[in-house]
Amino acid sequence: MATYRTSQIARIAGVHVNTVRLYEQWGFIPTAEREPNGYRVFTDVHVCQIKLVRAALEIEVLQAGMRKKMLNVVKLSAQGRYEEALSLAESLLADVRRERANAVEAIDIVGRLIQEEPPPTSALMKRGEAARSLGVTIDTLRNWELNGLLAVKRQANGYRVYSGEDMRILKIIRTLRCANYSLNSILRMLRTLPHAGREGIALTLDTPPHDDDIVTACDRLLTSLKLAEKNANTVIDLIGELRGIR
Repeated sequence: MATYRTSQIARIAGVHVNTVRLYEQWGFIPTAEREPNGYRVFTDVHVCQIKLVRAALEIEVLQAGMRKKMLNVVKLSAQGRYEEALSLAESLLADVRRERANAVEAIDIVGRLIQEEPPPTSALMKRGEAARSLGVTIDTLRNWELNGLLAVKRQANGYRVYSGEDMRILKIIRTLRCANYSLNSILRMLRTLPHAGREGIALTLDTPPHDDDIVTACDRLLTSLKLAEKNANTVIDLIGELRGIR
């Protein structure tokens, strides 16, 4: 098996030499053997493992414990526990696919809700009634309103009241939040109603403005989940390569 110095393996892997040292320190790659003069000696196992680490760290989504699960896959692989790493990676891939299916299904539900006729405007609900009807807490409704997702009218006595149209909007918000879309992406989408079709809804949810200072994975959830699925498959393939090297 070929051997490499730290600078060589860093160049092959396309990372800085300090990154290689950090990966070793964090348990992301096997501990390198040392020559009598103290120089680290790396092998093709390290090259493949670093590729695995880089694919794993590209996963941005945090829901369902995916990030933590992927880091455990990395550490198991670094320890040579390939069967356990493979099993966990396949479990992660199933999680990603389930989250992606939920995200797509939410868009379909929203499309149907947009087309529905709202109940009569005379059917007004107070905040507590609206929360119970939706199966959420009053604090959740308050949070959505504070983030500008819905402007609620008040009666003369100061109580907020929710119309049939308000409840439809709230159902849309609840559906998308349950699928882990961000508040920012939902707000973008709501601003396009009622003219957005299914493709428009998906595009708006997944396209943050170019001038946003901070963009999270959930601000572009569909893209992030697609990338996560691709990377999980790459990690699974690399575990197979590592088993062959050993």
